[in-house]
Amino acid sequence: MVKKSLQELLRESASLFWWVPDDRIESLPLESLVEAVLNHGTMQQVRDLFNSMGKDTIAAIFREQIKRPRKVYLPQVEHYFTLYFDKYVPIGIENYKVPN
Repeated sequence: MVKKSLQELLRESASLFWWVPDDRIESLPLESLVEAVLNHGTMQQVRDLFNSMGKDTIAAIFREQIKRPRKVYLPQVEHYFTLYFDKYVPIGIENYKVPN
């Protein structure tokens, strides 16, 4: 298992960001990548994201995003990952660091 950098994941997931110019894809924040991959990514993209960034980081971002009044996740995706993270990632991770 090879850990990938955020820029590598963004490059590999570029098709999920069809509206973003190619020269700006690598500057997107991790939060945008998490949202796009969990909502519309393939199973392999989800695995790569979890392996590279860690479930704790992804869970913390996801939990912050679903607290917002404007929902960004499809209802079934939000439900699935809420159940998944509640089971496999302890609640209470307040801070996360974006890996380089």
